[in-house]
Amino acid sequence: MKPIYTLTPDEALEALNTTRSGLTTAEAVNRLEKYGKNQLKEEEKTSLLIKFFKQFKDMMVIVLLVASVISAVLAIVEKQYSDLIEGALILLIVIINAVIGVVQESKAEASMEALKNLNKPFAKVLRDNRAMKIKSEEIVPGDVVILEAGDVVPADIRLFESASLKVEEAALTGESVPSEKGIDAITNEDAPLGDRSNMCYGTGIIHFGRGAGIAVATGMNSEVGKIAGMLNEKDDSQTPLQIQLSKTAKTLSLLVLVIATIIFVVAFVRGITNNNPFSDIFGIAFMTAVAIAVAAIPEGLPAVVTIVLAIGVRRMSEKNAIVRNLPAVETLGCCEIICSDKTGTLTLNKMTVKEIYTKDAGNILAGEETLTSDVNVLLRCIALCNDTRRENDKLQGDPTETALVAYTDGLNYDASTYQRVDEIPFDSIRKLMSTINIVNGDKVAHIKGAPDILLDKCSKILDGDIIREISDNDKATILDANAEMAGKALRILGAAIKFENLDKENTEKDMIFVGLVGMIDPPRAEVKDAVKKCRRAGMKPIMITGDHAATAKAIALDIGILTKDGIIMTGAELDKLSDEEMAEGLDNYCVFARVSPENKVRIVKAYQAIGKKVAMTGDGVNDAPGIKAADIGIGMGITGTDVSKGASDVVLADDNFATIITAIEEGRKVYGNIKKAIQYLLSANIAEVLCLFIATLFLNVSFLTPVMILWVNLVTDSLPALALGMEKADRDIMDQPPRKTGEGLLAGKTGKAILIQGLMQTGLIMISFCIGKYVLFPGTDIAMTMAFITLCFIQLLHSYNMRFPDRSLLSENPFSNKSLNVAFIICSAMLMLVLLIPGVGTNMFGAASAIDLGVKGWVISLVAAFGIIPCAEVQKAIVRLIERKNKAAVLNTND
Repeated sequence: MKPIYTLTPDEALEALNTTRSGLTTAEAVNRLEKYGKNQLKEEEKTSLLIKFFKQFKDMMVIVLLVASVISAVLAIVEKQYSDLIEGALILLIVIINAVIGVVQESKAEASMEALKNLNKPFAKVLRDNRAMKIKSEEIVPGDVVILEAGDVVPADIRLFESASLKVEEAALTGESVPSEKGIDAITNEDAPLGDRSNMCYGTGIIHFGRGAGIAVATGMNSEVGKIAGMLNEKDDSQTPLQIQLSKTAKTLSLLVLVIATIIFVVAFVRGITNNNPFSDIFGIAFMTAVAIAVAAIPEGLPAVVTIVLAIGVRRMSEKNAIVRNLPAVETLGCCEIICSDKTGTLTLNKMTVKEIYTKDAGNILAGEETLTSDVNVLLRCIALCNDTRRENDKLQGDPTETALVAYTDGLNYDASTYQRVDEIPFDSIRKLMSTINIVNGDKVAHIKGAPDILLDKCSKILDGDIIREISDNDKATILDANAEMAGKALRILGAAIKFENLDKENTEKDMIFVGLVGMIDPPRAEVKDAVKKCRRAGMKPIMITGDHAATAKAIALDIGILTKDGIIMTGAELDKLSDEEMAEGLDNYCVFARVSPENKVRIVKAYQAIGKKVAMTGDGVNDAPGIKAADIGIGMGITGTDVSKGASDVVLADDNFATIITAIEEGRKVYGNIKKAIQYLLSANIAEVLCLFIATLFLNVSFLTPVMILWVNLVTDSLPALALGMEKADRDIMDQPPRKTGEGLLAGKTGKAILIQGLMQTGLIMISFCIGKYVLFPGTDIAMTMAFITLCFIQLLHSYNMRFPDRSLLSENPFSNKSLNVAFIICSAMLMLVLLIPGVGTNMFGAASAIDLGVKGWVISLVAAFGIIPCAEVQKAIVRLIERKNKAAVLNTND
């Protein structure tokens, strides 16, 4: 079947098996059963309980859970109830992380609710040959719907009656001004949504006039329903950070299982060899394995990552970027493509006069005009032939008309004294509007409308302050001026006046041509600089709009999105391309115009298919599917619909495109800080595992208890790691290209640095332990406390090294991060309290008293810990030297 908009009204009525008098009630009931209610289906919601249990799928979490359960069982069986603390602490950590995950996942997905609420609950239809008001959800295909100013269009409707009908469709098509509607069939079967002038679509608002038509699609079959269907599609994709953390978790979990198994087997065999009781053998072997598991897994990492992201969220909110999806903070940092809607995002979504023309003055840019007599008459025309209302010092009415009044206001032109005595309203057939006002005691008609139609009806022209006959040469000059404005994608209106024969039949004949006015929805002032920053930061800005190609081109050229080699692709052209053909031209496409919601999703997915991370901005219902499909969906807080905001990850509170750049900078900083924290935490975990491995396997001595390791991982490590999350961004962070999304957290020099720094810490800790065990305090467990102190202070001091992973600690003020200084003081004080408060260190931690260490024990422990500073400095210096040599070698090769 041909598209409904290509049929004549009578053919459309026949296709829907209905009449201009509407359906009968009985037939409407039958169709309601067949097609269902005119409402959107809701997405199935996951219960809180299921969301909670989903948090335990992570391999590291499973290992910790098993360890906590078995250690608790052993404690109960052996009646060592104090050992329950270890299992309880592990379990508490896992539960806290799960709760944090549920809270983030449970943030309301408002898209569907917003879509459901876009329609008014009632609509006016013809049934049984009479008008009646029914619930919008009861409208069925074939119903005749009556539309009046102020109504929300309840379904997709093919018009068969239109009286000066204008519909506000910006949210669905992206057009800045209301669309004029008619009833004639559209010849182009591939006409995009915005060009189907005989159709009204659900969620549109009747701006002016009235009409009637046949409901052709309802519920999920309507255009809004199709968008709802795309929003309902499950998106199980993970952010780059989530992917890398998952890989890291699997690697660590495998490492834990292998090392813990080796330790368990060695301890078990050693116990049997020594003829120890089986329960003791199993208990000791298992608790040693648990200690290894606890040491290898950075329990504080999920919380640290979540809190650092949350800090990023707070900072971004202070800069007008509101984050709805926590991991989105980091994903912004690897964004490579920014697909931006035009209307309301790159532009102001406010029509503005940019240029005028009169015969005497020629083309004049707004702001450069001189108020000559002909310009004053033009201003009077556009101010008086206008239905704009003033409400609370705001202009209300048609966007085109309010733009005209705003322009005259800006020139301090006051038209309030000229009383209107008659009018001929605009209609889509005449394409003219006329008002008759009293000017200096006489009636004067002021007319505005489509330039070509208005010019054909003019017999005279205002030339300066002289009225004379209009010549063919005048008309040619006016058409050239009109073409020049049209070439800049301006929306143009002609203006004329008339002094006599002002009855309704003759007012719009033999008029006096006054001038032209060109308007456009202009780009935001800050967008040009934002586009430059995008390119400098290695990102490509793309314009995607439902508006006309000419308008899109003008704006894109103005703000710098469209380059010399750039290509403008329309939705109709895009539909003819295969995925392969589209992929070949992606590098050259800069602007996509007249696109449908499906086109927007396809564009986003095309870039994703070649490995690009895509951000999509927008404010309309038509933007919502693309926003949801993108890696980062960005909605507009002021002009944005609830649907687009509900589908987004980030909402711009100020609708400012430049805020996106600020958010991306914050995202890059957050990722950099998280990477510092991970390097810091994992180097500590490697040291803990290696120390336990050496002490158990080779020295056959007790080393650190699980509670000691938990203390280090959760307190001594986590607070400095959080402080690292508050580091300032590097100065050149926005001069670097986006990081590659496949880049592993442990790849390259980061992984090497973690391993080397872990080995350094291991050596320093074991030196402290061995001096205590075999020199200062032989035959006692005081050496274990020395190792504990060294480990704690190594972590605190190493956090300062990690402020500058690639630079010397002395390259900047090492104490400029106040949060890190506070973390150092708090952790040091807490450690001292643990060791000084009677019973706490000995009973809960299995540590010796601080006094038992004596001066020598403390000096050895602290000196060994401080050794991490020069060790890390040497390691970073060697890395820098190697990098310089490699860079020089590459330059020499290129030469």
